[in-house]
Amino acid sequence: MTSYKTYLIIFLFFVFNFADAQSIDEIKKNHAKYIWGEGSGSTLKKADQNALSMLINQISTTVESKFEQFTEEDRENNEFDLKQKVKSVVKTYSNATLHNTERLVISNEPDAKVFRYIKRKDVDKVFAERKNKINNFIKFARKAEKQIRIADALRYYYSALILLKSHPDCNAIENIDEEGNQYLLISWIPAKMDEIFSQINFGIRDIDNSDEMKTVYLLITFDGKPVVNLDFSYWDGRDWSNLYSAKNGEGFLEYYGTNAKDRNKARIKSEYMYENMAKIDNELENVMEKIDPIPFRSSYCNINFEIPNNVININIPPVKTNIASVKINDKYSEVISQLTDAIDKKQYQDVKRLFTKNGFEMFNKLITYGNASIMSKSDLKVYHFNNVIMCRSIKMTFCFKNNFKKFVEDVVFHFNKKGKIESLSFGLSNIAFKSIFENNTWSEAGRLVLVNFLEHFKTAYALERIDYIESIFADDALIITGYLVEKKAGLENKYRNNQIIRYNRQSKQQYIRNLKYSFNSKEFINIQFEESEVRKGGDGGNIYGVRIKQNYYSSNYGDTGYLFLIVDLENTQLPVIHVRTWQPDKTGGAKIYGLSDF
Repeated sequence: MTSYKTYLIIFLFFVFNFADAQSIDEIKKNHAKYIWGEGSGSTLKKADQNALSMLINQISTTVESKFEQFTEEDRENNEFDLKQKVKSVVKTYSNATLHNTERLVISNEPDAKVFRYIKRKDVDKVFAERKNKINNFIKFARKAEKQIRIADALRYYYSALILLKSHPDCNAIENIDEEGNQYLLISWIPAKMDEIFSQINFGIRDIDNSDEMKTVYLLITFDGKPVVNLDFSYWDGRDWSNLYSAKNGEGFLEYYGTNAKDRNKARIKSEYMYENMAKIDNELENVMEKIDPIPFRSSYCNINFEIPNNVININIPPVKTNIASVKINDKYSEVISQLTDAIDKKQYQDVKRLFTKNGFEMFNKLITYGNASIMSKSDLKVYHFNNVIMCRSIKMTFCFKNNFKKFVEDVVFHFNKKGKIESLSFGLSNIAFKSIFENNTWSEAGRLVLVNFLEHFKTAYALERIDYIESIFADDALIITGYLVEKKAGLENKYRNNQIIRYNRQSKQQYIRNLKYSFNSKEFINIQFEESEVRKGGDGGNIYGVRIKQNYYSSNYGDTGYLFLIVDLENTQLPVIHVRTWQPDKTGGAKIYGLSDF
């Protein structure tokens, strides 16, 4: 009896599936239900591309009337080809979702033929993932704005806006703010960006004139508070400068030439497009190539160097700590003075005697990292802890040849008890530094150890310190790496973005070997931390869980995601990482790993 029922179920399954299945001819005839495309080629790949191209044309025709934003532009330009514009935008979905439409192979190579089709009722599902991505960008932008990470806020708002312009429901997509108010994104995002631009203020902190160079030091605030980050360019008299990055409210302008000292005003533009960073997200990069840039007049501002009101000095509240901190004394002041003079004059060997062997190796990597130069050495402080003397910090600028960007970093120098510089690091932002020190659940000495670790960890990847990275990972560390790959969708995720995450669990030896290859194969690697969260283990030891959101981009790859570390800081001179994981942004309710998961 059981066998009979089993056969009956199998029989009915095939009957229902065959009854529901449609032949290619039936699909072609059923215009009301299906959209399809057919392609030929010497290979299956070429035939499939041609089939997708035809399918895209059909989908474009179907949704053309919904692209009202392009219709409005068409009225202003008689030569504008609306059909081609819509088609080019719909193509930006092909790599993400249209490859997941149904595919039938009619014949194989060398005379390959492929048939692609989709139900008309499912066309809207093709655009659903992009709508989710727009809303996620809005969420990230709001958080960045609260944390005064203005560069990140503007980048996320603009990314959301440019993706919105590529959506057929551009003029109808709504969102809900934190007060529960509902609004249309097409008008709200530009208004929000204009509001941010209006609250950015460029003040003059100091001016340094030389024979053929003028440097204007800026204090940049948002709503009266120093910005954590902001990127900007300025008119130098002939062209717009490369991007300059401000950190902790400080930035600068540079003018060259015999007439440089006579300059008395500047025109500055806050960056928001970040086209060079779009490679982090292939979908965003593709859309930016198809959608016309959206200009914001409010991103420009003028400042006059000679107006007294523009010379400002907003005091950044100091971090509250009882750790021994003194003003830099004559001994360290002389070392720092010799060091900065050597960097200015490019005479690095003259200060080799100020370093330990390891310290000088790090110094050499620092000065070759992005063509380093000194910006400021004011407000230096010295902290004493665990027989180490930490000098915070010298502001330095770095410029990459192929990245067209100058940015500011706080460089921290670490002296041993003999007064030699044994290491250096890029400092955390003021907000990150403050958030750690204001956590009263840890001892202040422990907080400084944690800051020290995070700064050295960040710096190790920038300066490609493979030996240091190898030394801080436990031999049996759990190391999970991830990267973006493409995969054919199954029945359950047919219309989802087909970029998936491939995870690999690696041994320490495998991780270090792959990292060496990565360092050697890339022209540059740039890692930007947006936010961090730190938890201390409850076992009474010095185990910390550190979760960092990072943007990673290089000459041939980019991604964004969450890095999670479990690190033992019991031995302050030799931290040990036991767990290192990476996973993408939180979407669809996905969980991000934390200390409690291990």
